[in-house]
Amino acid sequence: MKMTDYFADRAAEWDKPGKIEMADNFVQALLKHIEPQPHWKALEIGTGTGLVGLQLLPRVRSIVFEDTSEEMLKVLRSKIDDNAPVEILHGEISKYRSSDIDFVFSNMAFHHIENIPKTLEHLFAVTTPGAKIAIGDIRSEDGSFHRFDPVPHKGFDTDELSTQFEKAGFRVLHVETYNVLRQEKIPGKLSDYEQFILIAEKPAM
Repeated sequence: MKMTDYFADRAAEWDKPGKIEMADNFVQALLKHIEPQPHWKALEIGTGTGLVGLQLLPRVRSIVFEDTSEEMLKVLRSKIDDNAPVEILHGEISKYRSSDIDFVFSNMAFHHIENIPKTLEHLFAVTTPGAKIAIGDIRSEDGSFHRFDPVPHKGFDTDELSTQFEKAGFRVLHVETYNVLRQEKIPGKLSDYEQFILIAEKPAM
């Protein structure tokens, strides 16, 4: 079954100041809690045009960039040298099968994932002992963030999300609100959307 590319019409115009700032804020929050190592193989879930991953690429050995949007990945490819230490994965994260990932990160993509527990079980399977995880997304909201278009999750209750990580075998180390987006999603009404970062690790054997 062919996947619908919900971002096809927006990919070419994605890299606007607001999106760049959002990515920069996430990277800053991540680096307060995780120090990427030069021997790590990383995996980014929902890489988009690479606004986060390309900032972290110089700090690690290599990155697998995953996204379900081929148009977003086309923009990413235009930014990457042919000899860059990257792998581009078009499709769901379940397509990645090797158990060699030392570092997983994702910014504002988890609310698009249908089955979080199944995804976390898969991440546990493909990560190495001691692997670090950094997930950024929005806290629970009324659905207006996507202007009430159907998405799998209207943000997250971070206690519930933490429990899902623990059930999958990870150890949650830290959760914090690192930014607040104030946006007019409903005409005439400014709404605040809290962005959180969740830091977890796979226990070392």
